[in-house]
Amino acid sequence: MGKTLGSARHRLLVDFIVSKREAAGLTQTQLAEKLGEYQSFVARLESGQRRIDVIEFMDLASELGFDPVKIIRLIDQKT
Repeated sequence: MGKTLGSARHRLLVDFIVSKREAAGLTQTQLAEKLGEYQSFVARLESGQRRIDVIEFMDLASELGFDPVKIIRLIDQKT
């Protein structure tokens, strides 16, 4: 298994999360507050400097209103 940071799958996931946050009209700070995190946490996720673990992904899905299973399948199909 190769590195995941910067991979095509990781970039698709990050781009999706950024688009969902922006569509929800949330700033990084507002999303971070909903997640109980600091703004820098969201910034590192969105810049691709940090992996997103499964629990974080589920929390993001809950706060941003998307089905995590559908997104995983969609990203898998695109790569």
